[in-house]
Amino acid sequence: MTNNKKISNLNSQISSKACRDAFGEALLELGKKNKKIVAVSADLAESTRCLDFGKKYPKRFFEVGVAEQNMAGVATGLALDGFIPFMCSFAVFSPGRNWEQIRVSICYNNANVKIVSSHAGLNVGPDGATHQALEDLAIMRVLPNMTVIAPSDYLETKKAVRAAAKIKGPVYIRYGRAKSPVFTDTQKSFKIGQAEVLKKGKDVTIIACGLMVYEALMAAENLAKNKIKAEVINCHTIKPIDKKTIIASAKKTNKIVTIEEHQVNGGLGSAIAEVLTQNYPVPLEVIGMPDSFGESGSADRLLNKYKINYQEIIKRVNKLLK
Repeated sequence: MTNNKKISNLNSQISSKACRDAFGEALLELGKKNKKIVAVSADLAESTRCLDFGKKYPKRFFEVGVAEQNMAGVATGLALDGFIPFMCSFAVFSPGRNWEQIRVSICYNNANVKIVSSHAGLNVGPDGATHQALEDLAIMRVLPNMTVIAPSDYLETKKAVRAAAKIKGPVYIRYGRAKSPVFTDTQKSFKIGQAEVLKKGKDVTIIACGLMVYEALMAAENLAKNKIKAEVINCHTIKPIDKKTIIASAKKTNKIVTIEEHQVNGGLGSAIAEVLTQNYPVPLEVIGMPDSFGESGSADRLLNKYKINYQEIIKRVNKLLK
């Protein structure tokens, strides 16, 4: 779904896989190891890839139908009874339709529920504005007790799902529908709350989450051709955010650009702004959906139209450098 023909070096020998496939595989893997792992679905088991878990472990799979609020209640009950429920749907429906139940039933009780939502962002494409979740990070990171994660590719999604199963308390994991480049390292550890510096630099810092991390790397590679050394940070955990890494990078480069497949208000950019204004203010450019709804179209065309891509990162970096 990204502009992966633009930069030959970064794209050499890179395959594309969907994050939702990674979730389905990781859930099966967890289910085999731990009988406390259960799945709760709201009529989208095939699309969210929890269907294979349901077929393999039918007694640990709960299909509630088109009833996202009920799904949250069922998941809470299972969690309070000692199970580790993975609650699966599209991001526009969960947390879109059941935020109040997530707030009161799950977060207020600090219930050990893992909310896994696919089809987030513009990459949903032809499904249009109603199915393009661009507000979910904002409404989830504000909830007490909630951990919020936006993995960057297939491999990191697997790591995020495994990590979520190990910690106690509510976790929200969001990712897109489309296949995207697989570029992270299988050997590198994944720690919730710890951002990863993918590329070191001294002139500017680019902070990204989700599928936009790849765009950030492409921008850095292009900038390097003009002798601009960009530091690239994969901020996969939006909450708790890694203040230490962000502040250290800000002190080094004194300029930051963020990019996310989400509204410019309330998401990663806002979280970074909160860290900087309270600790080490520096010039900041936030790239994301410009306070508008999406529309129907291919993922590439939509991302290009709304300027959520590596070309826009380069433009903002040059703006800061001037």
